[in-house]
Amino acid sequence: MTARHIQMVYPAETMSEGVRVTVHRTIGKRGLMNLDPFLLLDEFELKPGTGAGFPEHPHRGFETMTYMLSGAIKHTDTVGNTGVIRPGDAQWMTAGSGIIHSEMPVAGESDIIHGLQLWVNLPAADKMKAPQYRDASATNIPLIEKDGYIAQIIAGEFEGTQGPINDVAINPLYMDITLSGDGEVSIPVEAEHTVFLYVITGAVKIDSQNLEQRSLIVLTDGEKVQLSGDKNSRFLLVAGRKINEPVARYGPFVMNTREEILATIDDFNNKRFPGQS
Repeated sequence: MTARHIQMVYPAETMSEGVRVTVHRTIGKRGLMNLDPFLLLDEFELKPGTGAGFPEHPHRGFETMTYMLSGAIKHTDTVGNTGVIRPGDAQWMTAGSGIIHSEMPVAGESDIIHGLQLWVNLPAADKMKAPQYRDASATNIPLIEKDGYIAQIIAGEFEGTQGPINDVAINPLYMDITLSGDGEVSIPVEAEHTVFLYVITGAVKIDSQNLEQRSLIVLTDGEKVQLSGDKNSRFLLVAGRKINEPVARYGPFVMNTREEILATIDDFNNKRFPGQS
């Protein structure tokens, strides 16, 4: 099996988003606007009781994956969907043809609301599909132990174990991995998929390079990821099928052409999104 190597390392850039939310952004910032099929990766932090959060905002043409590390957020949308995502829970939301939703903290759950949100592109054929949610509670996310690491499989299939989020266009793999020792580990991946790691805590080493917290590591093609690191270091391993289509984006809208973006803005301004009034 061919090992993947480091193609590029991107340290997170800290900025504000929503209302008084601190985000640490890697994908979606200058130098890495797109990593086909991924559009954005934010690690977000906010304090409940401060008015901070993500009030009503629209999306069209892509999907979001929200994964909570601590605290809880409540999501609502303009067509009546609602729910709470708590520590260890995940939600894959397909915005598709259009959705207007909010993501706000739940008081009393934690001193800090802390999580990650990944934006994932949709193929042109799926951009105008009906909005959809795929929820995964922490209790339904399988945990497997391998030589040198423990992995929670949130989306996709890994060595015969299926995560609760599946039936997604890009055939993603989304795993939360913790090293159980300090030796080298080998993790098989799809050879042709885009693969990246994001270090949550601790540090990992690939190609003799130390990679610390809030580093995003884009890897070359190959059939496995080989790495080592400090015991209890924690990172995401994310993979997905490339779409290989043009990307036109304007804020919360991601389409294939400028004309489609203009049509989307017109739809939003004229209240044609589902539930808009």
